[in-house]
Amino acid sequence: MNNLHILVTGGASGIGLGIAETLGKQGARIMVSDISQEAIDSAVSSLKEQGIDANGVAADISDVNAIDAMAAKLADDPVNVVVNNAGLQYVSKLEDFPADRWKLLIDVMLVGPAMLTRALLPSMREGGYGRIINIGSIHSLVASPYKSAYVAAKHGLIGFAKTVALETGDTDITINTICPSYVKTPLVEKQIANQAKENGISEEDVINKIMLEPMPKKQFIDISEIAETVAFLASPAAKNITGQTMVLDGGWVAR
Repeated sequence: MNNLHILVTGGASGIGLGIAETLGKQGARIMVSDISQEAIDSAVSSLKEQGIDANGVAADISDVNAIDAMAAKLADDPVNVVVNNAGLQYVSKLEDFPADRWKLLIDVMLVGPAMLTRALLPSMREGGYGRIINIGSIHSLVASPYKSAYVAAKHGLIGFAKTVALETGDTDITINTICPSYVKTPLVEKQIANQAKENGISEEDVINKIMLEPMPKKQFIDISEIAETVAFLASPAAKNITGQTMVLDGGWVAR
């Protein structure tokens, strides 16, 4: 990991921060990106306290101009690994789904990763090494009601990754999508309450009957599992793994 400079979007909390901590402790240099400068400062401070070489850059991943500006800031010290992790959720029946919110989810979780990859590919090619790692979801593979925008965005990541894999086969650049089932993060905690409201059931029933029922292992995915998968995909050992979907789902899609 010592030769890796890793950009993690949505890296100031949750899964993103967990990835930053794990890879930073393994020797990578970390660049945390998030929309809030205050959150970035807190995350970078925490990482540095753990002996991690970390810095931060604020950017709104839904804004192509902001993405290009961030890439320009990184030009003098290019990243060779990007983890497209930034995300958000909105739970609603389609007929009640605000159009601007639907578009925002697509912009953050599909257009944003595509445009950030677009901005960073030239420097990866110049450096002869690149790893693009999308944080997808079980909802990249299956659907759930009331999550049309999220499911559409996460499904799109897989097609995007397959296409870019074909376009980068001539160099040591790979792109893959990690698809975990439910991870206990603040985003999921909020979903539990929203799902309970939409389905007219208790929060306990949301956890047991909606989130964990499809999983033979009946347990949430740990952030550490995702982070270690990222670490492997970022390494030279994964040079021939590209355009693939890495599923961490406790057996969900085996049914």
